[in-house]
Order: sequence, then C-alpha cells, then structure tokens
Amino acid sequence: MSLDGVYDPNNIFAKILRSEAPAAKVFEDDHVVAFMDVFPQSRGHTLVIPKHSQARNLLEVEPEILSAMILGVQRVTKAVRAALKPDGVMVAQFNGASAGQTVYHLHFHIIPRWEGDAVRGHASGAMADMGELAVLAKQIAAMIS
Repeated sequence: MSLDGVYDPNNIFAKILRSEAPAAKVFEDDHVVAFMDVFPQSRGHTLVIPKHSQARNLLEVEPEILSAMILGVQRVTKAVRAALKPDGVMVAQFNGASAGQTVYHLHFHIIPRWEGDAVRGHASGAMADMGELAVLAKQIAAMIS
C-alpha cells in the first residue's frame, strides 16, 4: 500500500481497540494502547497505537493526537527499559509498504536491543507464543509510572 489511501476500520489494530482481537496489553490510558507485537523482532517488542485517530501513518495524524501519543511511547519505552534491562532500545515508525509498514493504523515499535543479538526482520518469522507475551506484558506493565 502507498502512503495515500483510505483507513480500513477492520485492520487488526482497530479490532484490538474494539476488543475484537486478542492482545497482550502492556498499558492503556485515554490516548494510547500499548501491547506486545505478535511477530517480535526481539524479546519485549512492544507496539503503541493511538486510540482516537484513523491516521494510517505519521503524515496523516492530527498534531494533538501525535503529541499525546509520543508521550505514551516515551512512557512505555522507559518501562521496557526498566523491566528488561536491554543494552539499547530502538523506537521505529514506518510509513508505506516500501518503508516496511504492514498495518495501516499509525503505530510505533519499541524494540529492546542487546549486544550480540541480531534483530529479526520486521513482520517475519513465526507468531510468538501468547503465554510468553502475556508474561512479558506483565513485567513491562509493572514498571509503568
């Protein structure tokens, strides 16, 4: 898909927001929901999505939504760091298929990184075990301040 298009209200993230699809939730407030990526690039890979926007990407999002969202991203990134103690944390956001975007609902990736561990490809490999993701989600959620 290109950078331009129509929002699909049946995308997986919209379904998660409506509780029509399962997710290992880490955090939720009035503005964002954070949950574990089911195709993680590393242990603890977490996604943050806006609750009140139908923006497909960063170029479409309303400024007030983005302001609240980036604060949520920072808050969850701090919790990922505190819970998992990675050597680094990569925060990524893709816009359009050519950039690697696979779900057309604005989202940020929080990907913990450890020295010597290669990051897996985006949206590649097998689906993670939901039980393991639930355990990670609880560990990270416990560090939200």
